[in-house]
Amino acid sequence: MQIIDETGPDSALALVELPEPEPSHMLTPGSGVLVEVHVAGVSFPELLQTRGEYQMKPPLPFVPGSEVGGVVISAPEGASVAPGDRVAAFCMLGGWAETAVAPEYFTFPLGPELDFAQGAALVLNYHTAYFSLRVRGRLKDGETVLVHGAAGGVGTASLQVARGLGARTIATVSTEEKRKVAEEAGADHVVMIGEGWKDEVLELSGGGVDMVLDPVGGDRFLDSLRSLAEDGRLVVVGFTGGSIPEVRVNRLLLKNTEVIGAGWGAYVLGKPDMNREIGAAVGRLIDAGVVRPLIGQRFALEDAAQALHTLDERRAVGKVVLDVRSA
Repeated sequence: MQIIDETGPDSALALVELPEPEPSHMLTPGSGVLVEVHVAGVSFPELLQTRGEYQMKPPLPFVPGSEVGGVVISAPEGASVAPGDRVAAFCMLGGWAETAVAPEYFTFPLGPELDFAQGAALVLNYHTAYFSLRVRGRLKDGETVLVHGAAGGVGTASLQVARGLGARTIATVSTEEKRKVAEEAGADHVVMIGEGWKDEVLELSGGGVDMVLDPVGGDRFLDSLRSLAEDGRLVVVGFTGGSIPEVRVNRLLLKNTEVIGAGWGAYVLGKPDMNREIGAAVGRLIDAGVVRPLIGQRFALEDAAQALHTLDERRAVGKVVLDVRSA
């Protein structure tokens, strides 16, 4: 398994052997689902954890990795999964290992439509997308959504979920390679980020979008506000662009618009029923053929540092994953 043994700009990952974890999780002491990990997801929080910049700071050393696709080894009584089941699970920590533990309410059956890599791409990104679009953003059938960072894990998930909820989507990307990924994810229109992108969005949307979903932040924030129609909502999901924008609230008065925070992780950790509800909703979108996670770069577990560099350098397309076990 991989551990982080120091944090900072030059932090180190080390591949070590540790005992198999007990089937107990920090969120549900005394119980948890023990999972044989086949593929683990790589996400922006792990990059921040290596720098000591993430809000959750476990004591060193620790095993990073929040999401996995694998097979149940053991499960507590009454769980919705059983030994031998293929699952997608959110373990919060410990996923970059051959065995991980996840709470029962963060462990979901993985149907034959999806492979283990897609399972490792499912919970963090697609639950974030559903939470941001429907729960916080109040997305309705027939509305138009602008999705920034549309070729990344959250971006591609948001395009698919928005489509499943009956919305029309406009994606922004920075390269032609990423344009193809956004199109594969089902975007109705793709706009290249650059001078004039806002005007193109306004034209495509007939005067403004109903919602902007922004996991990027940075200097596009003001033009995102200007891209909203009357009663529009800008949903803030994260700041992968590096800088945190500020808003002059008088701008919200001009067209009666809103800026909404969508912090999925902190909000749902203490709400098991909400996680099950979101999991069921995403499951229905999988059954409908709408949700199909797009897998981008794949790395071996021992190459986790390269996977993080891919995120840091904004080269990720789709979901970046670690192959923990050979197929």
